[in-house]
Amino acid sequence: MIEFPLLSLLTFLPLIAVLFIITIQGDEKTVAKNARNAALFASMFTFGLSLFLLARFNPMSPDFQFVEQIEWFPSLGLTYKMGVDGISLFFVVLSAALTPVCIIASWKSISKRFKEYMIAFLVLESLMIGTFLALDLFLFYIFFEAVLIPMFIIIGVWGGKRRVYASYKFFLFTLLGSVLMLVGMIALYIKTGTTDIVSLIGPKSESLPYNMQIWLWLAFFASFAVKMPMWPVHTWLPDAHVEAPTAGSVILAGVLLKMGGYGFLRFSLPMFPEASEFFQPMVFGLSIIAIVYTSLVALVQDDMKKLIAYSSVAHMGYVTLGLFSMTEQGVQGGIFQMISHGVVSAALFLCVGVVYDRLHTREISRYGGLVKNMPHYAVVFMVFMLASVGLPGTSGFVGEFLVLIGTYQVSVLTTLFAATGLILGAPYMLWLYRKVVFGAQINKDAAKLKDINNKERVLLIPMAAMVIVLGVCPNLILNVTGPSVVKLISTYQLKIEKAADQPSLLDEEKTEVSPS
Repeated sequence: MIEFPLLSLLTFLPLIAVLFIITIQGDEKTVAKNARNAALFASMFTFGLSLFLLARFNPMSPDFQFVEQIEWFPSLGLTYKMGVDGISLFFVVLSAALTPVCIIASWKSISKRFKEYMIAFLVLESLMIGTFLALDLFLFYIFFEAVLIPMFIIIGVWGGKRRVYASYKFFLFTLLGSVLMLVGMIALYIKTGTTDIVSLIGPKSESLPYNMQIWLWLAFFASFAVKMPMWPVHTWLPDAHVEAPTAGSVILAGVLLKMGGYGFLRFSLPMFPEASEFFQPMVFGLSIIAIVYTSLVALVQDDMKKLIAYSSVAHMGYVTLGLFSMTEQGVQGGIFQMISHGVVSAALFLCVGVVYDRLHTREISRYGGLVKNMPHYAVVFMVFMLASVGLPGTSGFVGEFLVLIGTYQVSVLTTLFAATGLILGAPYMLWLYRKVVFGAQINKDAAKLKDINNKERVLLIPMAAMVIVLGVCPNLILNVTGPSVVKLISTYQLKIEKAADQPSLLDEEKTEVSPS
């Protein structure tokens, strides 16, 4: 227990702003202005706290830091426990950084129920940060599941024409998998007698019976696979992205998809190592299908948002490959890929939002030749497009390259199939860029569009700079995540070795009937 509850303040500060926004009264214009300013101030202050956390974090330690613990229901073993390590740190910073981006991006594009809109985003920020900081099974589940509610509202109220269909599809897909995870958590608590994540993932924790690991792994996989999403449970994502407002797509691609990968790192691999090893070929197969299939589907899209949504599924395929390779390079690459994709995909959806706010269409064929009247937009869009392709010198290259190196140590054939994603990823992104930015300006309305304004420059230029900085200096992240990753892998291998040394039930039966 630390003297100052930094993590709790970081988690619940947006909810304090929510209470203030609820009390705002006046005409519609005054309420919108005050709610906007309050939400921006609270989100910026939260982002500042996350940077303070990053500055105070000890990158040499693999253990959880800034731990806070309060007994909730001692008789039930439930504890309010928060902590951060190298694996979760940057997801917290990413969540805090993208929220003010979403608020600024919605400054003028949202015209109705602005007060409720700001409340939804602040509640969402609080729940996202809490998900990455929770160190108790059921506390994690509360944050993890509650995220669905504000996102469901954001898509269903402020989305496009098919927003109700998309919001319900998103909610039902993710809820079904999470119910199975809850059953798994209850079974895990009954078996171990604790809900403390640190105890359950520690190297000294006793391995669960093999058969139980298999069933628990599947229960948790049902939730995390939908969240990422993995093929074939990815079909909710394109609809959600297309119908969500720009800021909703930014936070969905930037943070919510990463919760599935984080769940694999925090639960599946360290708690169920034997099951993870058993299901590794299945995960590799699903990842390869996601990379190749969704890349081909992206090639035939005529909606900019849907194309980027399918590309996200392909990029998440590299994440699962790296994580389940359980090599240092693979896991490091998977984490780096999630952080990089959080920035790049969010920026790509912002770029789509820039032209959508002007022309009110996402059809690729309606654009063309924007480099002539929107040169600054063409430059920043190019940076994010090349990062998505994985050009060396951008953050997109580092994660994919490390994943391929790590996977190669486990399966050469899997690596060869995964490498085709690098080839398939270039055509659809280059095609999108060529159709939108270059070519003849057939549409006269597109030829009249104005270049990005100062508000859009404030959002896009720092993100473009971050993409390049992380591509040139990836150790800014890798040095911090490294110790925690090494500890995760060593714990995983130690539990696998202990399980291999223990005689199986069949061996014990043979020993009992032996004449000796």
